[in-house]
Amino acid sequence: MTVPQVAEALHIGRGAAYKLVNAKTIGSVRIGKKIRVPKTCLIEYVQSARYNISL
Repeated sequence: MTVPQVAEALHIGRGAAYKLVNAKTIGSVRIGKKIRVPKTCLIEYVQSARYNISL
């Protein structure tokens, strides 16, 4: 998945999605200049405690 697709899936902004990827909160793979997020990494993030923090 691309980072904009991740943002859409999580209902967050593109900037927030890039912050998660750059902070290595969501696993990603860099192919040249492109960033791809494997679906398994997105699923792991959603199931993790980091995503389910209640405010």
